[in-house]
Amino acid sequence: MDENAIHQWLIECFGPVQGELAWSQFSQLPESIRSQMAAQGADQLPKPAEVQALIQAFTAGGLNTPADMQAQADQGPINLVLAKNIALGRTRADQSDTAVTAEDGDRVARVMSEANLWLDTVCSFDPAPGQTEALTRAGWIEGSIDAWVQFASPVAQAVSEALTSVINQRFQGFGQGEISGMFAGPVPIPLPDNLKDPTTLMRLLGNTSFAMQLGQAAGELAKEVRGGFDQGIPLLKNPAGALIPQNIKAYAKSLELDLDEVTRYMALKEAAHARLYAAVPWLMPRFEALIGKYARGVSIDLDAVEDQLRDADQINPESIAGAINLSNVGIEDTPEQKEALHSLGDLLALVDGWVDCVVWNAGMAHLPHLEQLREMTRRERAVGGPAEQTFESLLGLHLHPKRLREAADLWERITAEEGVQGRDGHWSHPDLLPSLPVKVEGGQGGASTSADGQSEQKASTSATSVDWDAELDKLLNAEDKDSSADASDSDASNDQEHSDHEAPGNQKSAGTDPKDPDSGHPDQNNSDKGDSDGNQA
Repeated sequence: MDENAIHQWLIECFGPVQGELAWSQFSQLPESIRSQMAAQGADQLPKPAEVQALIQAFTAGGLNTPADMQAQADQGPINLVLAKNIALGRTRADQSDTAVTAEDGDRVARVMSEANLWLDTVCSFDPAPGQTEALTRAGWIEGSIDAWVQFASPVAQAVSEALTSVINQRFQGFGQGEISGMFAGPVPIPLPDNLKDPTTLMRLLGNTSFAMQLGQAAGELAKEVRGGFDQGIPLLKNPAGALIPQNIKAYAKSLELDLDEVTRYMALKEAAHARLYAAVPWLMPRFEALIGKYARGVSIDLDAVEDQLRDADQINPESIAGAINLSNVGIEDTPEQKEALHSLGDLLALVDGWVDCVVWNAGMAHLPHLEQLREMTRRERAVGGPAEQTFESLLGLHLHPKRLREAADLWERITAEEGVQGRDGHWSHPDLLPSLPVKVEGGQGGASTSADGQSEQKASTSATSVDWDAELDKLLNAEDKDSSADASDSDASNDQEHSDHEAPGNQKSAGTDPKDPDSGHPDQNNSDKGDSDGNQA
């Protein structure tokens, strides 16, 4: 990539005037730096449209003047406006719908009315107040970004304090100096005097970097969510929730199912969640308390932060990203945090399991492919998508239940034994919630833990059941290892066949026992072992 191409790229990114100014600054760089940049391929530079979108987001995020930057550094650990604008920029780049059509709006209103009629026969809770909205992806971002920032702020604050602590304590002499400028791609950006203090600059970069990652994750998640309660908790201010028609259409197409049927299923899920949260006033405060308990206990490994900063080859928000990722710099959870995560997972499972049970009973007479839709939902909630995993790296929280199937079976059993009124009566107080059995190795039963994290010892046949969601998660995470194991098994099988061909009369080869009935083909042994492991899960 020659310098003429870099010149053109700068003009396309920043326009004729600012582009020429950036080119002038680039031309003043040392020859070694310019040669190194010119040696890179054009594909290593961001696309001009992406640069322009980021500039617009930074402008809208209050980063126009040095005074604005100083205010943002002092305002809090996350730049909310910047996060929202980056998320909205991703939806515009994906050519998302800018408005909900009248046809889609009518469909949402119709299926929600049907869903509430069906739920009336299997649920004792009244419909949530208000009307379920039909939202665009941008509308979902506008309505949910405040909740994400609220959940992430305690963790972001801990990370921000760690960054400034490392600057002040670990980098000797750096805390008493100043930073003259920083790089945005190949363009050097001089800093105003009030931002040359390393501590102030690091707070601003942490604030900005967290907002950038949060906004990117929200923008990606906006393409996946189909309702306001998809994460199991209410993220929108409307208690009746919302449906996102564009995403539901894409989902129905991917499943090759009728759009009306898929929309009815999503409406049932949304209405069931809305009824539960509207009827149980302590439920969302309980979630907030558990999330806050975990987030306030987050501790940062200063050595890991220092390593991340030393590895950064530039001082900019993207180079700071590794230092705000809890998977890189977070210290192992305390017992109190583990208890909070355990209680949070059980409570999420009980909520999703109740919704699964209610939706099944309400829709089985109306939705021909209910079982298929139900299974897909269970798998998605158990594993989580890429965007959810990004949120986890920022918050340290796993907002998808691992034991949804067990919880759904538990609510089904309670419904059969106590009826609809008895089942829903368990939500009248946290102490009345049923307990999910804790798995104990050997499958001999064990402690049963409630959503409050309290335990009681009891035997349970559920403890011996297979946790398919957890097994699926392990299977997906271990895909590469499985591929390597398959290749090894294949090589071992070929070696064994070669050995048998050379010595057909030999009854005993290395690693096998003719008296052992299980010492057959390696693949068969692996299959039997897998079945045995599954039965012991």
